[in-house]
Amino acid sequence: MFFSTKGGALTGFLLLCCSGASLVAAAGERWVDIWGSMPQLVEPANLPSPPWNGSSSLFKNATLRQTVYITQDASTIRVQFSNAFGGSELPITAATVALPVSNTNSSGAGTGAIKPETLRSLTFSGSSSFVVPNGALFVSDPISINVKAQSVLTVTVYLATGQSGFAITGHPGSRTTSFIAPGNLVSAPDLSTASGVGKTDHWYFLSTIQGNVPSSSGALAIIGDSITDGRGSTTNANNRWPDQLLARLQSSRSTKGISVINQAAGGNRILADGLGPNALGRIERDVLAHHSTKYVIVFIGVNDLGTAPLTEASLTATADRLIAAYDQMITRLHDAGIAVFGATITPMSGPGQVYGDPVRENARQRVNQWIRTGTTGGGVGSKKGGGGKPGHGNNSGSKFDGVIDFDTAVRDKTNGTQLDASYDSGDFLHLNPTGYKTMAAVVDLGLFERFR
Repeated sequence: MFFSTKGGALTGFLLLCCSGASLVAAAGERWVDIWGSMPQLVEPANLPSPPWNGSSSLFKNATLRQTVYITQDASTIRVQFSNAFGGSELPITAATVALPVSNTNSSGAGTGAIKPETLRSLTFSGSSSFVVPNGALFVSDPISINVKAQSVLTVTVYLATGQSGFAITGHPGSRTTSFIAPGNLVSAPDLSTASGVGKTDHWYFLSTIQGNVPSSSGALAIIGDSITDGRGSTTNANNRWPDQLLARLQSSRSTKGISVINQAAGGNRILADGLGPNALGRIERDVLAHHSTKYVIVFIGVNDLGTAPLTEASLTATADRLIAAYDQMITRLHDAGIAVFGATITPMSGPGQVYGDPVRENARQRVNQWIRTGTTGGGVGSKKGGGGKPGHGNNSGSKFDGVIDFDTAVRDKTNGTQLDASYDSGDFLHLNPTGYKTMAAVVDLGLFERFR
């Protein structure tokens, strides 16, 4: 398995930041990511508002409470904090985890209140405070707390001095409300009622939650852009298409042990940096460096097609470069023993949609034909993977181990260049929760069984 390659490097790193005991999972169990988001350099518009945005630092004397959607049951967890894009050290004075109080969303997503009896303090190599060097990642010591798939975990941190400068790591497209309040309130029962509290729909510093789960478990990582990140979904409802796919995975005994890790960001591209590093360049950090990744869905490329110069020569070249990039992704992930499923690019045309142009549409069709069939010509249709060992292709001719035909599932039945109106969020590019449910429904769960 692929762990022999990256596992040694990862273990070597963990020895620097964790106690020896934290490296050892119980017999028959292992550490698997059960929540994650793609770390990004936070743009100026998504930095916290004053007073948390000072003259020389961010989050000074601030408590930050965030909620995340867990994707697999676990009774012991570890929490990872990332300073991947920080321009300075990240000093965290205290951190806790707890289960949230249910709110109007029933799950507790986006609430500032916790159940006090579930509160647990985090330590890092035995210390309650820690400093993450710029560019680095810190992993907490294991902590006992019962979390369930499709439920919410609250993570709270306090920064006494804040982080110097204005380059910090986060994930702006959280679609989840977080709370910021002055002082050390990591144990507060309800941060939403604290004096001077503020709210923001972003995540900061938090990178991954790992669970100590049965060794048969594994993670599905999804590489994507704003459609996967959930643009058009409902804030605090966790109804992005990966969330709704998780519900299907959890409903089947054969796939219940697969967690879902959303490694997408709005505006992300394959061929060039934008909002976050290009997807081809972040494979190591966002997939290969993650514990127990068994499967990857590659669903990205619309922003490359939508931002390329509007000429036939440019769009043809962009399409061909996308195809080559997919091929590179497949090769590198197969080398790690990971099954790779390709998803067709969904429609991007409509009145006023800047991505909508016949030349761009032709390029989209060219790319989708390659995803489906392994060539830039041939028939259109939904294809299932063959099965067995990753890297053996499938019976559609596609180089992916399986194909998920989102395009066919959500396009208008009379005008295939546009989304079905009932699935459109309103901009002819991003889908609404109903559209995301349709996307989740078209994923063949048999793909995961064939590559167990």
